[in-house]
Amino acid sequence: MHFNRAVLSLIACAAILSGCSHRVANKHIRIGLSMDSLQLERWQRDRDAFNRRAQELGADVLVQSADGNDALQVQQAENLLTQGVDVLVVVPHNGEIAASIVDSAKQQHVPVLSYDRLIRNSDVDFYVSFDNFKVGELQAKYLLDHAPKGNYVLIGGSPTDNNARMVRDGQMKVLAPAIDRRDIKVVADQWAKDWLPSEALKHTENALTQANNNVSAVVASNDSTAGGVVQALEEQKLAGTVLVSGQDADLAACQRIVAGTQSMTVYKPIRPLATRAAEIAVALAKHSQVESNRKVNNGSKDVPTYFLMPLSVDKSNIGETVIKDGFLKVEDVYHNVPRDRWTKETSE
Repeated sequence: MHFNRAVLSLIACAAILSGCSHRVANKHIRIGLSMDSLQLERWQRDRDAFNRRAQELGADVLVQSADGNDALQVQQAENLLTQGVDVLVVVPHNGEIAASIVDSAKQQHVPVLSYDRLIRNSDVDFYVSFDNFKVGELQAKYLLDHAPKGNYVLIGGSPTDNNARMVRDGQMKVLAPAIDRRDIKVVADQWAKDWLPSEALKHTENALTQANNNVSAVVASNDSTAGGVVQALEEQKLAGTVLVSGQDADLAACQRIVAGTQSMTVYKPIRPLATRAAEIAVALAKHSQVESNRKVNNGSKDVPTYFLMPLSVDKSNIGETVIKDGFLKVEDVYHNVPRDRWTKETSE
């Protein structure tokens, strides 16, 4: 009798544990997505593509946007953790301050994926982005190929964004030999707070004044700063004669490229990035193994990383890249350009 009761008890316990295990394995995954801001066009694209793939994988996404406010982003991340998310995906405004978000998540055994921008000095689990060093190389190489001599202006991104530093490192790898040869001279070197066009406008205006408008190229680190640069050039009737780089393939930037006022942009196909990030987030939530193709040191550890490769885009290949991919529509890109000036690739 005692034996039978013990056996029944063991069977009951095993059934309970099996049921628990089954429920855990089939739990509906909740992803917390903490975003620096949704003010720029590209981040809206990231959010939408990420949501789409996560839902296909059976996960729910809770999105919070901090509008560039560090304290608010930390608070929102804490709120997502309180709501019981299984994984936290963070696009940090400030890569240093966001380390506290990782600390809080770790205390609750929630893995953290650093999206597009690296969270520094933290035990972040994984990092997914484009190779930002390569972005800088592509920008500088394009400008140097088309303006091998002359005065250059450097407009970096946000000084609190680790990506901006990586982009600058890539730019300088290409530009440094030309500077050493004195083929080019850097007449201004500034950083644009929060990647703001107004900051780039102000810095470019000052640089043009100091150089008496004698500038061959402006290395703008993304398309929003390029917008400010082009505005400053337009004021001096220099737009289209001074080369300007960019990054992100924003609609306004692509319109400037086909109009001839911005020289190039670096296209980072958002859909593959966001799709891969959603897949990594779900795998982290399930504690599954995640494939990496690089490791990046964040000051605290070598973070497993998955890098995607960016593409250089100008007027000659905009049709076969940005438009062909469906990232932007041909009629939107060429909205301000007469139909007879559309490229062959786009008019077919």
